[in-house]
Amino acid sequence: MKVTVVGAGAVGASCAEYIAIKNFASEVVLLDIKEGYAEGKAMDLMQTASLNGFDTKITGVTNDYSQTADSNICVITSGIPRKPGMTREELIGINAGIVKTVSSNLIEHSPNTIIIVVSNPMDTMTYLVHKSTNLPKNRIIGMGGALDSARFKYRLAEALEAPISDVDGMVIGGHSDTGMVPLTSHATRNSIKVSEFLSAERLEQVAADTKVGGATLTGLLGTSAWYAPGAAVSGMVQAIACDQKKMFPCSTYLEGEYGLNDICIGVPVILGKDGIESIVNIPLSDAEKAHVQASAEGVTKTNGLLDL
Repeated sequence: MKVTVVGAGAVGASCAEYIAIKNFASEVVLLDIKEGYAEGKAMDLMQTASLNGFDTKITGVTNDYSQTADSNICVITSGIPRKPGMTREELIGINAGIVKTVSSNLIEHSPNTIIIVVSNPMDTMTYLVHKSTNLPKNRIIGMGGALDSARFKYRLAEALEAPISDVDGMVIGGHSDTGMVPLTSHATRNSIKVSEFLSAERLEQVAADTKVGGATLTGLLGTSAWYAPGAAVSGMVQAIACDQKKMFPCSTYLEGEYGLNDICIGVPVILGKDGIESIVNIPLSDAEKAHVQASAEGVTKTNGLLDL
């Protein structure tokens, strides 16, 4: 099992670290355009192998895509990160060119790969990979929903004053501050709906805090977060590599599901060895349907900025 991570910045390095620590891949290739940067990150990570008990080989390369050949899964994190006050959509001009070039280079050397897109604006970058490559749609996956759901569960556990292992919840819709749809009506604590424990007002606050989770961290850190995004990617990669058939909300190309067409947006999917093995249709309230529709309109508007 060979995994390539493009972009050796904070997010990419965290992806490589978490994948290696889980010890299911034989090799992780970390690629960056900055001379020596990926090599340095890889060496630093490899020097933790005996301490963290993993045997995964981590290889760093400078812009040499031949070293990524025959990768089973490729993760694209490259592009400029958010700065305080920026929206994910403001990154589109620069990141679109980067993602298009990167995906083309990856497919040239690994035509059977599965691509996970992390670069922002994530739903639009996932759509771009669909429109600019010949990969089947099950092999192009956007990461956002897994991360947003982790942030949702963090806020739910905080509000419930409960251990996070007690809590389950999901965020669908677009990976943006306004587009996320935290499914509070489906959220549970040990299979009991959280509405049994929290008021409607408190749940609204949980949803609001979830939606600005990335912006909150960007304001505190001065750049995008990296630990939780890296963990979200590693969970998805492991589900595919180990054929776990796990359910994640992921950005995927829709052709009528949830009443949406010609768009990549977050919905629940089953991840296994073939990438997205199925899209899961869950019942939504009228309010949730309206929020998903509004989110889709926002993503479509951003997609319109692409030079396809």
